[in-house]
Amino acid sequence: MRLKDETKLKGIASITIDECFVVHDIKVIEGRDGLFIQMPNKKTSDGQHKDIAHPINTETREYIKNVVLDAYNKSIEEKSNNDEQ
Repeated sequence: MRLKDETKLKGIASITIDECFVVHDIKVIEGRDGLFIQMPNKKTSDGQHKDIAHPINTETREYIKNVVLDAYNKSIEEKSNNDEQ
């Protein structure tokens, strides 16, 4: 987890699935209702953003969200502990 200190972007994560497939650049974003994740995407010629990789069902999306946000919270806690030392 790479922590960011930007207005909305709070971190960037990579995950490895079944030790055989990796997804980079999953963003942790601060929204109005709290933290959420944004899957890697690219900007299309018409200015919209299209996901490059994403879960195809709610169960998998929730699992990835929970894993990434848990890692983010752990990184914040470790950073806070290191800053206190």
